[in-house]
Amino acid sequence: MKHRLILCLTLVFSFNLNFAQTTVPKEAASPYHTSFIKDGAIIAGGIGLNVLGYNLIKNKHDLTPAELETKSVDNIPFFDRGNAGFYSEKADKDSYIPFQASFAMPVLMALINKNERQKLGQVLVLYTETMAVTGAIFTMATGTIYRSRPYVYGTKAPYDLRLDKNSQRAYFAGHTAATAAATFFMAKVFADFNPDSKAKPYVWGFAAAVPGVVGYLRYKAGMHFLSDNVLGYLVGMGAGILVPQFHKIKAMKNVSLAPAYGQGSNGLAITYRF
Repeated sequence: MKHRLILCLTLVFSFNLNFAQTTVPKEAASPYHTSFIKDGAIIAGGIGLNVLGYNLIKNKHDLTPAELETKSVDNIPFFDRGNAGFYSEKADKDSYIPFQASFAMPVLMALINKNERQKLGQVLVLYTETMAVTGAIFTMATGTIYRSRPYVYGTKAPYDLRLDKNSQRAYFAGHTAATAAATFFMAKVFADFNPDSKAKPYVWGFAAAVPGVVGYLRYKAGMHFLSDNVLGYLVGMGAGILVPQFHKIKAMKNVSLAPAYGQGSNGLAITYRF
């Protein structure tokens, strides 16, 4: 699955950069500006970090029986003890349904909405960039940080599974992050292309709900603690909203610069108005 995700990102990037606009005139329908060089570099860098992160994940070591014996609920922060020992294979499998479906949502929205459809190539480039950034943050964090999954702290999961190196990937929730990135990207782009649409609250509500469902199922399955899901949600939401926002043609009009002076120092104050 890891290699398929990297290959998918690479193919989407290669295919869609041909459609990306290097300049967007003010009268164009698109609210975004894309650059072959800048966006291509970000996507390529993101894919590279994904590869590095997956290699780090692959090279994690299994728990030894002695290490497993030391795993105690007392060592878990109090706010994460709610699902310590949880394990549900069904919830794990069920989480893949909204998780995988979310990847198609931004594409379907772009095809359905005529304003987005006219700039489909540009939207897909930004979507690829969003997922590359999200994947890079996730894989690098998961590849370098060892945190046991909740099921390690109980006896419901098979013993071999509790020892397996995959059990050391609780931090943070990648399924939740990827789903949030996809759905919030969908909502953000829809809102930017259709600023006067009455459907915006429903699109945003749907975007918020889907990763919430995924996070709940990952929690119930014993795959991630509460804080892992919250962080994954925030990372994905941030990428899904900020990547398009940073590409908005008028985004810099919300930024003001002013000299800042203090005792024994001076500098520049930057203010961004949402």
